[in-house]
Amino acid sequence: MPNLRDIQKRINSVTSIKQITRTMEMVATAKIKRATDRIVAATPYATAMVDVLRNVSRRTTHSSSPLLSDHDEIKKIAVIVVVSDRGLAGGFNANVLRATDRFIRERKSEGVECELVTCGKKATAFFNYRKLPVALALRDRSADPMLEDARRISTYVIESYTEGKVDQVVIFYNHARNVADQVLTLEQVLPITQIDDYRPSRGTEDTVYHDESAKAAAAGAQEKMAEAIAAGESLVDEDTDDCNPFEYEPYAEAVLTSLLPAYIETRIFHALLDSAAGEQGARRKAMKSATDNATDMISILTRIYNRARQGAITTEITEIVGGAAALEED
Repeated sequence: MPNLRDIQKRINSVTSIKQITRTMEMVATAKIKRATDRIVAATPYATAMVDVLRNVSRRTTHSSSPLLSDHDEIKKIAVIVVVSDRGLAGGFNANVLRATDRFIRERKSEGVECELVTCGKKATAFFNYRKLPVALALRDRSADPMLEDARRISTYVIESYTEGKVDQVVIFYNHARNVADQVLTLEQVLPITQIDDYRPSRGTEDTVYHDESAKAAAAGAQEKMAEAIAAGESLVDEDTDDCNPFEYEPYAEAVLTSLLPAYIETRIFHALLDSAAGEQGARRKAMKSATDNATDMISILTRIYNRARQGAITTEITEIVGGAAALEED
């Protein structure tokens, strides 16, 4: 059994670690509010973007935008990986990195090459260690992403897709379902097959924007609209008098083509913001767990210390009594 000094040093060490983890938990809690506020602030623009695209699509009979066109054969995929720059966030990074690595190995077995775009130092280090080349790497902005980061990524993947360097673009990130839970998410960015109506979580438990039936109806309408756009069909009902208050210059197809890159940029920016909120939530949860474990460990070590101290006192008393008895016999 360790002596009393060793046990006391261990208690002091765990107490110091507990203070650090408790502080990190409080900091993460404060940052969650700011991260979710940024998502809420970005939501009106994203919603307006989708509304404009819907309105334009109603007057679009066909579109020649390459962003809506599938490539004949998928030979190369651009994979955007969004994680954090720092650790101490539980399985936040590991879940995304393992899923991405599995995705790349599965595509490789099918003869499809993957090109990596990483957001966060953990992803860059992970794939560099595995000798997988990273085409574009962003770092030091995972907790506070900026629109310029999303614009840089969207410009790169759009150019690669339109020039035929890649045939598909996907993104892996953690969606912040609420302040405690994150959901691993895989989305196809290019080609555009569905225009999503972004209504991100506000970072609170059980945030609901519309009921399930309305959500299903909206999703079905979006899918039909995207399919019609890709097929060059008009979404306007010729049998009804559809009065559109907007006029497009030079014409609706050109407006739609010019808006699609902004839509891709907005979509990537929301993924970065969503991941940033999830990072703080995961770190808060991990640090709370570490603080609770430290509290339990201190309790156990204190009991061990008291037991050892009591044993040492009992031994000393026994020795004193034994010595006194020996003196009396003499």
